[in-house]
Amino acid sequence: MRLAQVLAGLLLVSASVAAFEPNLLAQVPSGTNGSAVVESQATLPKDVSPDSRSRLPLVKREALDERGKKAYDDAAASSPGSGVPQGVAAIKLHGSGVDIRWASPLGRRLTELAIVAAARECDQPYEWSLHEMEAVAVGLDPAVIDLVRHRKPLTGVGERETVIVQLDREIIGKHKLSSETYARALKALGESGLVDIVSLEAQYAGTAARLTAFNQQMPPQMKQFLPLPFTPPDDIHPDSRSRLPLIKSAPQAPAALYGRELAPTGTGPAAIRLHQGERKSLEAHVGPRLMALAILVTACEHDQQYDWTMNELTARKDGLDPMLIDTVRDRKPLTGAGEKEAAIIELGRELFGKHMVTAETYARALKIFGETDLVDLVDLMAEHATNAALLTAFDQRLPAAQKPLLPIP
Repeated sequence: MRLAQVLAGLLLVSASVAAFEPNLLAQVPSGTNGSAVVESQATLPKDVSPDSRSRLPLVKREALDERGKKAYDDAAASSPGSGVPQGVAAIKLHGSGVDIRWASPLGRRLTELAIVAAARECDQPYEWSLHEMEAVAVGLDPAVIDLVRHRKPLTGVGERETVIVQLDREIIGKHKLSSETYARALKALGESGLVDIVSLEAQYAGTAARLTAFNQQMPPQMKQFLPLPFTPPDDIHPDSRSRLPLIKSAPQAPAALYGRELAPTGTGPAAIRLHQGERKSLEAHVGPRLMALAILVTACEHDQQYDWTMNELTARKDGLDPMLIDTVRDRKPLTGAGEKEAAIIELGRELFGKHMVTAETYARALKIFGETDLVDLVDLMAEHATNAALLTAFDQRLPAAQKPLLPIP
């Protein structure tokens, strides 16, 4: 594909959206008070490329090796309508392509720091506690861990350590990454290193959401190392130490040193995944309309303009009530919302806004959706929490002709 074709495809992606659903493009819903404006190339921030409309330059397929070209083609296939990678798919093309946690050129000490800093910003005690032990084991200074634990100023810390923690504090904690911090991180880590670190932080923000939704606790014989602003509910099973009953899986062969599973038996993300169905199962049982609602709640709670706007267009096509969209967008009370809709919105608001889900909210959602569908709904929301972090870090802007549909505070 020639470069001119790539540029034209990206800049005119809005035209394909318009052809798909012309009455939705560039629409300003009532909830925005008519204040949304189209962002032209001239008004883009200085660190946003006009071709990619993000902080990362447009990837040229012809400049990639065979592995990169395959990744490019897969990313393009996941970005329907334009023929070129967009959004999260385009961002990931700039990474190193390795298993970041275990094989990043930055080393295990810095990747574990990125994980514990993400767990800190998500108030996730299980994730923090296991990865604190791992971080110490791979050589991270306990004094640095303590600065992160108590959110202290990053004085006397190395440059790369400082920018990694600051990335988490801004992207996950504030839902915005300043141009100054981005430039500093780019200089310290390099482009692929920065994409790798942000991808890892985003991944563990999603994992934190799964753990928090199901109230995963440490086994009683293991210490919880993270101070929390709340007391987690006690609605957990004694064997799984979570809200989900224990499922015994087949024993697996031990992994190589430092490639092992950290989670105590019967706990953690792998144990939660055993309760999942498939995405097709969620589509059949819950339906695209409520799935779109779960995505919008997640985008709203992360102040994520790109993910909100592009998915609001889809939600309207799937039949989601515009008044319900306004309720989520403007964080209105749930008066008049249906039982299923209210359960999804309340779950998302607590999970991402408060970093905990009350026993009452969880029990209500479990009764309405059942165990498998609820696990799948949380997984969908966690996936979009991961996307939100990546889109925010690289300041992904909307297609050139698309008005923003989410008012950002």
